[in-house]
Formats: sequence, C-alpha cells, structure tokens
Amino acid sequence: MTLQGKKVAVIGLGKSGLAAYELLQKEGAQICLYDGKKDLDVSEYEAPVYLGDFPEEVFAGLDLAVFSPGVPLDIPVAEFLKEKKVPIIGEIELAYQKEKGQVAGITGTNGKTTTTTLAGEIMKAYNPQTFVVGNIGNPYTKEVLKSTETSVTVAEISSFQLETIDTFHPAVSAVLNITPDHLNRHKTMECYIDAKMAIAKNQTKEELCVLNYEDEVLRERAGELSCRVAFFSSKRKLSEGLYQNEKQDIVDGATGEILMNMRECHLPGDHNCENIMAAILITRELGVPMEEILSVVREFQAVEHRVEYVTDKGGVDYYNDSKGTNPDAAIKGIQSMSRPTILIGGGYDKGGEFDQWIQAFDGRVKKLLLLGETKERIARTAEKLGFTDYEFVDSLGEAVTRAAELAESGDAVLLSPACASWDMFDSYEQRGTMFKEFVRNL
Repeated sequence: MTLQGKKVAVIGLGKSGLAAYELLQKEGAQICLYDGKKDLDVSEYEAPVYLGDFPEEVFAGLDLAVFSPGVPLDIPVAEFLKEKKVPIIGEIELAYQKEKGQVAGITGTNGKTTTTTLAGEIMKAYNPQTFVVGNIGNPYTKEVLKSTETSVTVAEISSFQLETIDTFHPAVSAVLNITPDHLNRHKTMECYIDAKMAIAKNQTKEELCVLNYEDEVLRERAGELSCRVAFFSSKRKLSEGLYQNEKQDIVDGATGEILMNMRECHLPGDHNCENIMAAILITRELGVPMEEILSVVREFQAVEHRVEYVTDKGGVDYYNDSKGTNPDAAIKGIQSMSRPTILIGGGYDKGGEFDQWIQAFDGRVKKLLLLGETKERIARTAEKLGFTDYEFVDSLGEAVTRAAELAESGDAVLLSPACASWDMFDSYEQRGTMFKEFVRNL
C-alpha cells in the first residue's frame, strides 16, 4: 500500500494509535486524528486532532482509517466510515503491509504473552534481527520499518487486533486456547472464536498453524484451516506434534524422542507446558535447531504479572498474577498455588461467568477478598456454589493490608483478579505494579 499523500485518520489515541501516527508520518500520509474522549492531551501531535464529536465532512473524504484495537467497530464513527465505504484497518494490518521479513503470529485467550516472549527469546538467540511486537505492549508499527528480508517478527495478536486485519499473513501462526472472554465486545462466543481463528485465514497449505489439542473448539476448527496443523497436548499422547507424558517429559510425537522434562525449566504447571510446546513448534518451524530452542527454554523466567513471585513477608509468599484478566487465566493462577491462599479478585466486568473459577478454588483458597465493579456479582456466584469465605474491600491497598492481617506463616497471597483492570486502573500492568508496591511497603 502506498501511503504517500493519502488522507488517513487514526482512530483512538493510545499507545498503538501514536505508533500508527508516527509510521504514517514517515510514509508521507496526510493525517488527522480522532478520539471519542474529550479531555486528552494532544499537544504532542502535529496533525489536526478531533475529540468527542467526529467531523463528518472530513471523514467522508478519507482514503483510509486506522483503528486502534481498543476502539469497537460498532460505534458511530465506525458505522459512518463503513457507510462512506472508507477502508478500515487496524494498527497490525498497517504495519504488516510494510513487513519485509517472516512473521510468527500468536493468539489465544490465555498464555499469549508468555508464549510470545519465550518464542521471541528463542528467535533472538538464533537470529538477532528479531522483533517482538503487538499486544505484548510494543506496537508493531514502531518496529516494522526496521524489518529486512532476513528478520523475524514475533507478534502477540489479540482478538481486537484480529478484527481489523486484511492481508496479515504469518509464516507460522498459533492459537493457544479459546475460552469465554471479551464477550461485551464480541457479543457472542462464535464471533470471538471467528476473530481468533482469523490469524490463520491467509496462510497457504505449505504454512503451519499450531493448535492446542486439549481445546475442543480448536480440535473442531482445525479441519477448516487451509494450512498445515501441528498440535500440542499436556494431557494425552499424540502421534505427531508434541505432548507431555505422565513423567512431565515433553515428547516429540512423530519420533518418540524426549526433548526435555518440565522440572528442567522455571515455568511450573500444565498451562506453562502448553506455552513451552507452542513456542518450540513455532520456532522449530522457523528453522531454529532444537538444541538452541531447549537451551533458551531451560533458562527462561516467568513474565512480569503472570504468577510472578513478589516477596516473602513473615513466612507468607506474595504473588502477582494481575495478567489473570479472565476466569480461565485466573484458574491457572490458582492451580499454581501449593499453599493455603488468600486470593484478591474482582475488577472490570467483561461479561464472563465466574462459576468455574470459584469451583477451581478446590480447598486452596482460605479467603477471597473482592474489589471493583464485579465484586457483588462474584460474591453471588460464590454463595450459589457454597463458598462464603469472602470479604469486600474498597481498594487494592486495602486488599493487601487485609490479606496481610489474615495470612499466617506458610500461606500465600495471590492477586489474580479474573477480571480486567479498567474500572480502577489504566492497565493490568499498573494494577500489578501497584500491588507489588503495596506488598513491599507492608
């Protein structure tokens, strides 16, 4: 796509919107900017900026609109642009159209960041010209002009970002799992699944999509893909792909070769075994020798905000799982705990259900501290399922203080909210960072 002289609007002025704006500037586009929030600081932009109401007379003459992932496609400005037949793409698509190298695209409800980070570290060890981008917090448009014919981009892609792709075409893709999430945005589970599976829609029959065999949706959808499929499984033996056996060995299904044992690495739990197997399949497909892959896996540490050990206070271990932003992710956080646990949960309501999360407590959770928009809804679910050891708190600081009062030596305190952060915080990163500060200041 030639952007020189094209009239382009960037819709949504968060981190990815700013990065898209900067790429469009370098490409010589005529840019205007829009955000529905009226109180934004727009002093850093040189282009015309519209806040609140959008200018119909300007937007009717656009050649292209670039939507940030946080902007839904059913709001008035999106409907207007569709009516005027203005093409709408996202920041991922904008970047991809300038990509010169190979791309690995990774999505899924949970595990994306760990898998993307690990695959990125493996690729960097093999090919220093590797970029790790996307939903992980580093906008693709910020890095893509550095790409070359020999570079590799490892991209974490959310369902929001996949809604606005067109030509995006990874050499290898992965869908780690699909469980209910973001239904306030996608409306139905079918729409959410379709968004996730779109990561492979442009792949050819020679290319590879990596899928979790333990996910029933992915097993069913695998037959619809036009590309090759490689499965991984944490629970059962496979004749191809990778699987974990009862001894926690990761085994190559095609050859029977034991690649490594999970005790050799720093990532506990079946969910992390799945992340590791996905990263191995992705990077093997991109040409990395198995010996180099496994060397990086053995040294890799957990990513920040994902069951991250914070500190010990009086014999109580504190863990930050702020990235547990939906019930399924938070279940994996609970399953990682081997001590009696005081759990801090609740937050922004994305429309999911909490029954399975409460059921996963399974004797591990001795007290549930609830805060945020969902606290009363979670409490009703807990009582329905017979769990009554909960308390309401008004803030994260109060939750940490109360958890410290309740905890005894040998216990754990876990922040794993099962909800997004947006009711009280700017991001799950901010929530997790504040949790760690509160803990360290106890």
